[in-house]
Amino acid sequence: MSRPIRCLPRPRPTIAGLSRRALLATMGSVLISPASLAQDSAAAGKGGDFEERMQRIVNGLRPAVVIAGEAPKKLADRMKELQVPGVSIAVLHDGAIEARGFGSVGIDGPPVRPETLFQAGSISKPVSAVAALALAQAGKLDLDSDVDLLLKSWKVPANPYTDKSKVTLRRLLDHSAGITVHGFPGYAAGEAVPSLVEVLNGAPPANTAPIVVGHEPGTRFQYSGGGYTIMQQVLIDVTGKPFPDLVAELVLKPFGMTHSSFLQPLPKEEAQSAATPYRANGAPVPGGAHIYPELAAAGLWTTPTDLARFALALLDAWAGRNTSVLSQATAIQMLTPGFGDYGLGLVVRGASPDRRFLHDGVNDGFVSSMVAFENGDGAVVMTNGARGWELAGEIMRSIAVEYGWSAGQPRTRQRIAVDPHVLDRLVGTYELSPQVLIHVSREEGHLFAQATGQDRFEVFPESDRDFFYRVVDAVLTFDVENSVSATQVTLHQNGADHIAKRVQ
Repeated sequence: MSRPIRCLPRPRPTIAGLSRRALLATMGSVLISPASLAQDSAAAGKGGDFEERMQRIVNGLRPAVVIAGEAPKKLADRMKELQVPGVSIAVLHDGAIEARGFGSVGIDGPPVRPETLFQAGSISKPVSAVAALALAQAGKLDLDSDVDLLLKSWKVPANPYTDKSKVTLRRLLDHSAGITVHGFPGYAAGEAVPSLVEVLNGAPPANTAPIVVGHEPGTRFQYSGGGYTIMQQVLIDVTGKPFPDLVAELVLKPFGMTHSSFLQPLPKEEAQSAATPYRANGAPVPGGAHIYPELAAAGLWTTPTDLARFALALLDAWAGRNTSVLSQATAIQMLTPGFGDYGLGLVVRGASPDRRFLHDGVNDGFVSSMVAFENGDGAVVMTNGARGWELAGEIMRSIAVEYGWSAGQPRTRQRIAVDPHVLDRLVGTYELSPQVLIHVSREEGHLFAQATGQDRFEVFPESDRDFFYRVVDAVLTFDVENSVSATQVTLHQNGADHIAKRVQ
């Protein structure tokens, strides 16, 4: 039996990151209906013991920061508050995968079950990366050669950056190739869908910019869905096979991912098992799930159970227990972090025995999170609501508490009362960087902070100067010495301090 995976919460969320989803972890950025239990199980597991644990998990949701003395929240209540119709959860423990569905595939739709399909968003990247690594291992491509030597249908546009250093497959996989285009919005029902070359060129009907080299390859981390789109073209040109067929052959079938597919759009018979995506306002995405021709970056349809199997398979290869797809040496390369804590397809953090790999995914109306520890416990959460990023984090923390993980549990802070006049001295706009401002406002005795491109969140006082977030573990410290109003604020997060000067 494969050994299990140990779960952790998603990649550390940030306050100052310019993600499309507020506070959803963006690699390398800085800042900041009642649920119904499905009866299906992916594995026998411990039966009643797991049912008891799952009941504690769904009744024990917690934010990143808990205020001392407050009670946890219930999944059904949070799904209603966040307007997320459905949630699917897979937990790995003691070599088994247990999966449960909650809520519905859509408003007034059938219940979510473990086999209900969700779009995985950027969790497509590590699955695609395994296909590339398997081909490299077989000698069909070189991770460190110029990708232009492999590409036939398209070439990386030359510029002064490519003259200095070349784009390689390894650099595409670990986001150090300097490639532009962070992510993709997909194409709504009825819209023209571009070819892959049109996406690469940014040519109509593509809705994203041309994919080019924006800085010298190999010098720093820059998360790029565009890089994985180049990788997709490399794999197609090298093998001559359609990408969905290729990944099914190299990864999905060997890993036992029987409910997974890179077909876009889904065939009608499979679409009947898919969840409907919903926007943050509770309305369904018009026309249903978007189509993503950028398959390697965002095109996977799957289930938490299948992603749990994927995680277990990587751990088995990494430990040398099963090397039928990836050798131990290749798996070690994949799970060794480079720039930005990113390996070859996955974020990798921590040291043994608490080393973990993880990835989040967001497509229009879908949010997912996958985390695994090297010792074998783990979890995958998939949702069909745009505010699922918040819900997935709360579920992961509840799982972390239930299973006693060494990382990923919420922090507890003490909230105090502060004179409203003190809050007035803190109100203003602070510049974290030329691109990121933090706007601080007050309403009826409460202080709020909003970073550029993100939602507004309340911050809570633990002193007259220190105010903490709850959706992420971060603190704002205001400098009010010898001044009527604060002159600056320092953001403390992830072990680093970032100073923002008042600009108004």
